[in-house]
Amino acid sequence: MTSRLLFVLAAATPALYAAGEEHGQGMVLFLLGFAVVLLAGKLGGEAAERLGQPSVLGELAAGVLLGNLALAGLPWLDFLHHDATLAALAELGVILLLFEVGFESRLQDLLAVGKSALLVAVLGVAAPMGLGYGVSVWLFPESGWWMHLFAGATLAATSVGITARVLKDLNRTESREAKIVLGAAVIDDVLGLIVLAVVSGMVSSLSAGGSAEVALGPVAVIIGKAVGFLAAAVWVGRFVQLRMLKVGEKLRVPGVPLVSAVSFCFLLSGLAGLVGLAPIVGAFAAGLVLEEADYEAFTAKEPPLDEYIRPMSMIFVPVFFVMMGLKIDVRTFGSAQVIGFAGLLTVVAIAGKLVSMCGVTERGVNRWAVGVGMIPRGEVGLIFVGIAAGLSVRGEPVFPASVVSAMVAMVMLTTMMTPPLLQWAFARERGTRPPAAR
Repeated sequence: MTSRLLFVLAAATPALYAAGEEHGQGMVLFLLGFAVVLLAGKLGGEAAERLGQPSVLGELAAGVLLGNLALAGLPWLDFLHHDATLAALAELGVILLLFEVGFESRLQDLLAVGKSALLVAVLGVAAPMGLGYGVSVWLFPESGWWMHLFAGATLAATSVGITARVLKDLNRTESREAKIVLGAAVIDDVLGLIVLAVVSGMVSSLSAGGSAEVALGPVAVIIGKAVGFLAAAVWVGRFVQLRMLKVGEKLRVPGVPLVSAVSFCFLLSGLAGLVGLAPIVGAFAAGLVLEEADYEAFTAKEPPLDEYIRPMSMIFVPVFFVMMGLKIDVRTFGSAQVIGFAGLLTVVAIAGKLVSMCGVTERGVNRWAVGVGMIPRGEVGLIFVGIAAGLSVRGEPVFPASVVSAMVAMVMLTTMMTPPLLQWAFARERGTRPPAAR
């Protein structure tokens, strides 16, 4: 069924392109392109789910397919590469994604997390980042430190959503290993956002005419800015949001919870951008501030807040992943250097996260399961790649097309490997064969 729908979409593409051309470039082409991106993302996600893989991989693959149709003599969707409105919607999608991740994470859980989860998270960031930096320097010695640093930062990411999904499928969400992995993955997200803020801040400063040398002073300022913003956003932001809700309780118009939550998300995202941080840092902080209990006064006349947010995410988040796939030029995989880089990145990405299992201090815990659970990069890794592809130094992107392709290949491979490896790790402790994937 999915393959038939993909065929229909491909067959309709020339007519859509011709209609857009007839009515001129602009809104018509954007609307047609938006429809194609949404449908392709959904169909790609469905295909991935049927193959037992996370839908994000299918959305990414759909973008790769759309972005390389010209190689098959079908150039009708080339305008998607340059549509500024679709690019803006993709940015909106990633902001909503991080907002949703923050909303699903409880601040109390982060503050009360155990020693093992904290050590696993720290090792799971430091080891892959160092290994990724080293591989990048080795294979691209002529490139600047900014590319190597972003390569390492991309490997530091962990996708808490994908790991949580696999643990749920294995009925392991209540195990000690699951609690350590999920706690560490959330802390990993926070540490990763700080790393992202520091690295992107350094690159942005360099792009604005700063020195190419890495100085401790400016780096310390950026770290202080990132930590200070997160702390202020959480503590001051909670005070502001609660006051906003008190006012909202007196309003009679519908949709007050949604408008207050989303406007708060955009406000903190914008403030993060103003102080030189990535907007997604503010979006994550906004989600972390909000709690479902804060909206109990609205439950009599409004649905729960997550029922509002989820439909928005279902529309805009896939746009980000499809547009990310559009950046991949499959011709770059004809280079032995790119293939070698992707392979080495995957190896060190796995090895770096397995090092994190050394942070488990509790007895009787399956350390292999913890280490494997930290492997997938998923959507978080793609966010890092997308930001690096959008930044430039001296007129050149931090991640050129060949590096973007290698990085995305690494993200896909680590994400696909995690489910069977996690099944093996849990089966290993029992001395049984791994259960069949559901």
